[in-house]
Amino acid sequence: MKVISQNSILLAIFLAIGFVSCDKNAVFDQYVTIPDAGWNKDSMAVFMVDIDNAQMNYNVYLNIRNRSEYPNSNLWLFVDVMSPSGKTMQQKVDCILADDNGRWLGSGWGDLFHVTVPYQMGVKFAEEGEYTFRIVQGMRTDDLTGIHNIGLRIEEAE
Repeated sequence: MKVISQNSILLAIFLAIGFVSCDKNAVFDQYVTIPDAGWNKDSMAVFMVDIDNAQMNYNVYLNIRNRSEYPNSNLWLFVDVMSPSGKTMQQKVDCILADDNGRWLGSGWGDLFHVTVPYQMGVKFAEEGEYTFRIVQGMRTDDLTGIHNIGLRIEEAE
C-alpha cells in the first residue's frame, strides 16, 4: 500500500491554488487528448466556447503538448471557427515546436513538451453565443504520432 505524505498533500494544495490564481484572465482553457496510436487525418479536436461579451478584445492561443518522439519540428493545423449564426472562418496555422537545432521549444517535463502558439491576438468576436472551434492536423501522414494533447485557450486581452 502506498502512503502519501503530509508534505505531498500540502504541495498539491499549493500548486492547485497557484494554478487557479494565475488564470484570472482565462475565459476558456481546455485540452483534447490524442490517442497514443496517433492523430488520424480525419479526426478533429472540437471545442465549444461561450462568448458572452462581443465588445471585449480576446487573445486566442493553441496549446500543443508533444512527446519527444514526435518526428517533426512543426505541426500544421487547420482551424475552423463557426460562429453562433453559422458563419465559418478557416485558417491554416504552422506551429513551430522545435528550433533549427532540434531542441524542443516551450516548457517540458520528462519526455512531454508544451508550446503555446498565438492564434489570434486582440480579436473581437462578431457576436455573443457559442462558437465551435474544430482543429485538424494538416501533416502529410494518416496517423500522426507523438502529439499528446491539443488545447485551446481564450483570455481577455489587456
